[in-house]
Amino acid sequence: MNGHEVFDLGDFTLGGGATLRDAKLAYKTYGTLNDAKDNAIVYPTWYSGRHWENEWLIGEGMALDPSEYFIIVPNMLGNGLSSSPSNMPPPYDKARFPNIAVADNVAAQHKLAAEHFGIESLALVTGWSMGAGQTYQWAMSHPEMVPKIAPFCGSAKTSEHNIVFLEGVKGALTADDAWKNGWYDEQPTKGLRAMARVYAGWGFSQAFYWDRVYEEMGFTSLEDFLVGFWEGFFLDDRDANNLLTMLWTWRNGDISKTPGFEGTYEEALAQIQARAIVMPAEKDLYFPPEDEEYAVERMPNAELRVIPGVWGHFAGGGLNEKDTKFIDDALKELLAE
Repeated sequence: MNGHEVFDLGDFTLGGGATLRDAKLAYKTYGTLNDAKDNAIVYPTWYSGRHWENEWLIGEGMALDPSEYFIIVPNMLGNGLSSSPSNMPPPYDKARFPNIAVADNVAAQHKLAAEHFGIESLALVTGWSMGAGQTYQWAMSHPEMVPKIAPFCGSAKTSEHNIVFLEGVKGALTADDAWKNGWYDEQPTKGLRAMARVYAGWGFSQAFYWDRVYEEMGFTSLEDFLVGFWEGFFLDDRDANNLLTMLWTWRNGDISKTPGFEGTYEEALAQIQARAIVMPAEKDLYFPPEDEEYAVERMPNAELRVIPGVWGHFAGGGLNEKDTKFIDDALKELLAE
């Protein structure tokens, strides 16, 4: 899809102890790596996202300009392009696919950057939602490579309130009898549609629905939005086991679980030396600004910038020009420092 490439990870041992044999990391690059190999940016994908769904923040004249930077978009393990329940051969196929930690994703991405491309230092790591979680993890796991980070609409640790949401999503999906404990032959579409309805109440803010902003997106009624946007989103070639794998990754996100680190979440935040601009959205129900304010106060070189408006979590999804400009302006400023 869109000409992506695949990096062979070989026998890739996860933090939980399982080894994915002949593991694959799918990725796409934009731009050219310079001779000094110091113009690379890592821009990870998000929950259920694929590399082409990151392209809204890449382009001529933008901060992530391929004429100036070498932008690497690695697909998360479990997203259907990199090694996932849907494409892994037995015995680690389908429901037997092992749990993937955020640190596992970053370890795979580090191998790609360091071993395949020979990159010793990155210009920036940035990402939305779970991509933001991977951004924090990069700064925690490889401080020597990451001078600057810009996580937006995400967190360094998944909060309990966020976990409650994820349990609702999981419950809706797995309640479908067609799921068969992960050993289905056809997608559990009733569960996927139910999951989409749960998601709909969280992805956008109360004010978004009050103002009926979905009408500006071309949807003619609330039901049209729930079916056309949300159900369509999760029925768009997204596999149930893949979604559950990435859900576990999200649920267990916490930089204090970094291999080799023994300390509290607060102590982990204090370890992040990278210059950071942290951008939560004003009305994000997953990752509220208060949570990120708590994190920024404990990071030695971080700044909080709240994305204003009613779009909630999807302020970081590339769906409206105003929020995209806010994010892009901050990235330009950070890269220019």
